[in-house]
Amino acid sequence: MGAPGGRMSRPFTMSSEKELTVLLEELNLEEERRLSQAACLSRTGVRRLEKERADHRQPFAQDCDRILHSHAYTRYIDKTQVFSLVDNDHVSHRVLHVQIVSRIARTVGRFLGLNEDLIEAISLGHDIGHPPFGHEGEKILDQLCKEHGLDGFQHNIQSVQFLDRFERKGRGWNLCLQVLDGILCHDGEAHVTRLAPQRDKDFAVLDRALLEKGRDPMQRLFPMTLEGCVVRMSDTIAYIGRDIEDAIELELIERSEIPATCAAGLGSTNGTIVYTLVTDLINNSRHVRDAVPGTDQDYIGFSSEVSEHLLELKKFNYERIYRNPAFKPDFVWIRACYRSLFEHFMEVIEREATVAKSNVGFLSTMTEHYRNSHPPAAVIRDYLSGMTDEFFLNQARSIGCTLPERICLPN
Repeated sequence: MGAPGGRMSRPFTMSSEKELTVLLEELNLEEERRLSQAACLSRTGVRRLEKERADHRQPFAQDCDRILHSHAYTRYIDKTQVFSLVDNDHVSHRVLHVQIVSRIARTVGRFLGLNEDLIEAISLGHDIGHPPFGHEGEKILDQLCKEHGLDGFQHNIQSVQFLDRFERKGRGWNLCLQVLDGILCHDGEAHVTRLAPQRDKDFAVLDRALLEKGRDPMQRLFPMTLEGCVVRMSDTIAYIGRDIEDAIELELIERSEIPATCAAGLGSTNGTIVYTLVTDLINNSRHVRDAVPGTDQDYIGFSSEVSEHLLELKKFNYERIYRNPAFKPDFVWIRACYRSLFEHFMEVIEREATVAKSNVGFLSTMTEHYRNSHPPAAVIRDYLSGMTDEFFLNQARSIGCTLPERICLPN
């Protein structure tokens, strides 16, 4: 059968693999010429398990593909961003948020001479650990984990857990250190004007940070690359105005309620807010193109004026959107469903005596190493946090839980 354009397709051979290897080397050399000295080059990507089979993709591009093809990424499609149980097709879900973060961060990275493949991989994977029903679900699962002897639940830690230790039936995707680190350190809710990378890290440092952050949620983490710093800043840029638009779409707030100083300094629409923040971040970080790693130019940041406006807008969002009980569904029922499902699956595992012998949901397909290295509560944490909103509700219904009603708002 002919190839598109009338050319005959040819089988993949050792010769063509060598040709691709040559092209890969050319890509690496071109990257060294084009990117900033402070950028993370693709050839520096390091994995836990070396060496895998030869691949003509650069490591961070390969990680993008692995995340995109993961089961956890597919489940983004039905995960709450901010507004749960709302029948309105124009309100953001988690999958749209991570795509917007990726687009914003790659734009910033291109202007600053940074590695866009690394930026994209971190962006696509950064929220993969979010449980059903967004941050409210995270709070509920956090309490249940603590009650069952685990560290509290944090979605950034769970994102690493999914991609590194859960996907592929417990084998994980063997992603690069720089990608996993950026995902762990992506906290876009912590307000910073300037962000500098902490470059000297290896997998031992990453694993220690996972343990320490699990025990102390207030511990501050900083990405090891400027690319990770860009994603962290872009996470804020992506959600701050979009959440306002969603709230306006649902007639929960009016545009005129946006603080006047924020509207004057940043804009009053998501498009204007994003453009203003991205432009300011690029203008105030242009030194990165010529920066030497580890020097006083090795950082990105906003101007102080724009940073103050952004902080004020964050406070507005928290007061008028995220913390306003009038804008939330009846989470009494969601909380009861979480607790009932957790206890139900604990009882099922206990009846089987051990995790290794249990037939709870996905467990029969997981590797022996996963089953032997996770206590029952950790298995249930992974199972519940991986559910989509709808699957969670179906599971709760199946054990007799009372479900909350969906809210019909303007569409």
